[in-house]
Amino acid sequence: MATIDEHQILKALSTVLDPDLKKDLVSLGMIRGISVTEGGDISFQVVLTTPACPLKDEIRQSCIDAIRAELPAAERIDVEMTAEVTSSCSHGHDDHHHEDGHQCSGGQCGGQEERPLKEVKNIIAVASGKGGVGKSTVAVNLAVSLAATGASVGLVDADLYGPSIPTMFGLHSEQPKVVEKMLQPLEKYGVKLMSIGFLVETDTALIWRGPMASSAIKQFITEVAWGELDYLIFDLPPGTGDIQLTLAQTIPLTGAVIVTTPQDVALADVSKAVNMFAKVNVPILGVIENMSWYELPDGSRDYLFGQKGGERFAKARGLAFLGSVPINRSVGEGGDSGTPAVIGTPDSSAAEAFKSASKEVARQISIANASPSSSCCCS
Repeated sequence: MATIDEHQILKALSTVLDPDLKKDLVSLGMIRGISVTEGGDISFQVVLTTPACPLKDEIRQSCIDAIRAELPAAERIDVEMTAEVTSSCSHGHDDHHHEDGHQCSGGQCGGQEERPLKEVKNIIAVASGKGGVGKSTVAVNLAVSLAATGASVGLVDADLYGPSIPTMFGLHSEQPKVVEKMLQPLEKYGVKLMSIGFLVETDTALIWRGPMASSAIKQFITEVAWGELDYLIFDLPPGTGDIQLTLAQTIPLTGAVIVTTPQDVALADVSKAVNMFAKVNVPILGVIENMSWYELPDGSRDYLFGQKGGERFAKARGLAFLGSVPINRSVGEGGDSGTPAVIGTPDSSAAEAFKSASKEVARQISIANASPSSSCCCS
């Protein structure tokens, strides 16, 4: 039997392209730990850019097919799919390399001061143009879905005037501890959490002017011990006010996820939100349409608020459409009981939609981080 070596395996795998990044797995550095036995058994790792990759099975099979075609003498082929979430160097992550060989390290580059949240790879804003579209429900279920894939995830309840995270996670009476002058985030369902609702009575109205609200958000950024995270999600208040601008100007956002419902009045406000993020140079990762339809007992769909408005809006603005989430009683009940739909009713149509949308969000982040035009502190 002909001997198989590592060079031959890499040659075979260099024909396999990442469907999103449009480059081969070898040049992307995604192939590791190649091993070949005397009997011709081959094993190696494929290191994906996110554990939530929706194309995991497709990539694995393409690797096997490529080796079979190039190396017919191969016996067993064992492909371990693993992941390391990527980040752009604008997030201050250590030892980020550019294609030209330049390197950023320690959160500093080009003489700039160290940025906050330097241990966080990707910072995501979940926003909406208006209230009542289920933005917080989407943010919660996205966070829990990403954590369920094995990613390290944090969630900030940035809606200071209407905090909902304590209720949606069933943490009404919990309070974060302070260790060495840093707030320790609470944790549930694998997600690190911080909300103004943990620090004040949830039924106490906050009467704050803009600067006070902005100061509170900055505290959640600089005075909370988030540690290393793959994704930190900010659940923003509706609209385009002080908190949104403070966030965009204080930390390097990877991008924003826009939540809408199908009807025209919601989409008009979404356009304002998209324009605001464009003005402050925050990329839009995509649009999620919530409350897309109601599933009737016979399986048919009742489009209560119109059909595919969010999808049409995304297409018209050249944005990614991340998915549609149906109206489902279990979603509302789960939010009230502190058990998100993806945990409480994981097989429901809404839960499946949330999980699919989370994979699309992770996918868009990976694409953005691989793009030479992505924001970079070194450019």
